[in-house]
Amino acid sequence: MKCSSFWDVGSMEIKREISIKIKKFLSKKMVLISGPRQVGKTFLTRSFLTNNYVYLNYDDEDDRKIIQDKSWPRDVDLIIFDELHKKDKWKTWLKSIFDKEGINPNIVVTGSARMEVFKKGGDSLAGRHFHVRLHPLSIKEYGKGAKKEIIQKMMMLGSFPEPLLSDDMKDSKLWRKSHLERIIKEDLLDLERVNELKKIEVLVQLLSERVGSAINYASLGRDLEVSSHTIKHWLQILENLYVIFKVTPLSKNIAKSILKAPKYYFYDTGRVRANDGAKLENIVACHLLKRNNYLEDIEGEKLDLFYIRDKEKREVDFAIERNFMLEKLIEVKMSDDNLSKPLKYFTDKLTPRESTQIVFNIKQNKQYYEIKVRDLTTYLYNLEA
Repeated sequence: MKCSSFWDVGSMEIKREISIKIKKFLSKKMVLISGPRQVGKTFLTRSFLTNNYVYLNYDDEDDRKIIQDKSWPRDVDLIIFDELHKKDKWKTWLKSIFDKEGINPNIVVTGSARMEVFKKGGDSLAGRHFHVRLHPLSIKEYGKGAKKEIIQKMMMLGSFPEPLLSDDMKDSKLWRKSHLERIIKEDLLDLERVNELKKIEVLVQLLSERVGSAINYASLGRDLEVSSHTIKHWLQILENLYVIFKVTPLSKNIAKSILKAPKYYFYDTGRVRANDGAKLENIVACHLLKRNNYLEDIEGEKLDLFYIRDKEKREVDFAIERNFMLEKLIEVKMSDDNLSKPLKYFTDKLTPRESTQIVFNIKQNKQYYEIKVRDLTTYLYNLEA
């Protein structure tokens, strides 16, 4: 059977800790792996098993016939179904395979959209699968240690495997253009019928210039000559396709918190067109979301990522709740290692388990009361995921 769309790591060794967990899951149930297009889902699945596998992509006509006929060989270690969520009643179909044949061979289903949003899914797969979300590369997975130049590369090239490992700005731009075109012209139309494809492309560009800022739906609507409702709908589509993710303001225990507008960040950090501070904030947001999703998918924890701002305009970049308790406050700075006054204020008010100001260009680590001021690169490198 054919295998395609795999990125070449060349001489670099990319280690994803999550692969060990997925292999354990496979001994018990099916594994569904979702994540952005070209993030390395199929490559990851192949990397920790033997070469005795079958890869079938539902987008391919020949593969689709094999899937429909259920005619793949059974004497292999692994069967990989890619983009299967585009099949009518795909959950019902998978359920019947699992109930009749079990996990011999092991079954992995990969997809470049949030599988739960596909209404044509059919019956539930409850009790028959584990769901794991795969993200772009972290600084630790890049494999060169906690080095600032890796963060700088991510700011320019993004953290998806192919453009980051190419180490070439021109290749990165060409990849990024093709990547968005495929998402908008193929994946989006598989999700639902949308006529204003060009305006959605423009929306992506506008968002890339406003990373780190609260989004005004009415303002975006005026720019694109559509309603606020349409903007919200399009943003949800882009979330479902793993183009962007939303960070909402924390309101619990903050009486003066009146800002309800979310911020949006890109999974592809190389797409950010704002200043270096916004690019850095997006990289941190990606690492924090990746860590949260890992702990949810692998350990069953409940985590939520927020930001904080009150009507006095005191703001902290990120707040993490773990099992409904405030775990972390995190303020991101490019060079300022003086204690952030809003971070100090909200630390005193909300008493998180941990409060940290992370600085990219830091001279030395510091500590003000219970607040740590730490090197940003090392902090991201040492995150659990």
